Amino acid sequence: MIRLHDYLASGNGYKIRLLLSHLGIPFELIEYDINKGETRTPEFLARNANGRIPVLELEDGRFLPESNAILFYLADGTAYLPDDPFERAEALQWMFFEQYSHEPFIATARFIMHYLDEDNPRWATLDEKREGGYAALGVMEKRLDGHNWLVGDSLSIADIALYAYTHVADEGGFDLGDYPNVRAWIDRVAGFSRHITIDERP
Repeated sequence: MIRLHDYLASGNGYKIRLLLSHLGIPFELIEYDINKGETRTPEFLARNANGRIPVLELEDGRFLPESNAILFYLADGTAYLPDDPFERAEALQWMFFEQYSHEPFIATARFIMHYLDEDNPRWATLDEKREGGYAALGVMEKRLDGHNWLVGDSLSIADIALYAYTHVADEGGFDLGDYPNVRAWIDRVAGFSRHITIDERP
């Protein structure tokens, strides 16, 4: 059985758990508390020198870090990664967008508000994070105007990658009231029978 080294509250880890649930792949969840430095131990760093979760441990003992790389690996050969070369590239485009234009703002604002005391200097960056986060939501809103999914005609790893932190954007102080297409998309993603919540263990 594969293992997922993870932190339950992490949207990056949730992406993997959500795809594994959709695929019906059993796995063992090994949890770490990132706030206590548990991913900075020599044992963990031997699995991922970058000291971050999630990390997928394959049955042959190999380790694969980086959430979107894990999504791509698991989705290969399934309906969650398009066969068409251009649509595959589009899926990657949205996954790069998620990591560079979305996660640094929406996920970071959530982290600041939930895990840092209000006297922490990083609270002063929230306005900047919100500006960037709303810009990313605007890009998604435009794409989802007339489209049910970010790529093609069905749920893909592009949607899963972006759903993870978008659906909890309110926890970072974001108001989705002006983004009806994004809200409808969130409902579509959550409507599948194998959907799990971010705090759901296997």
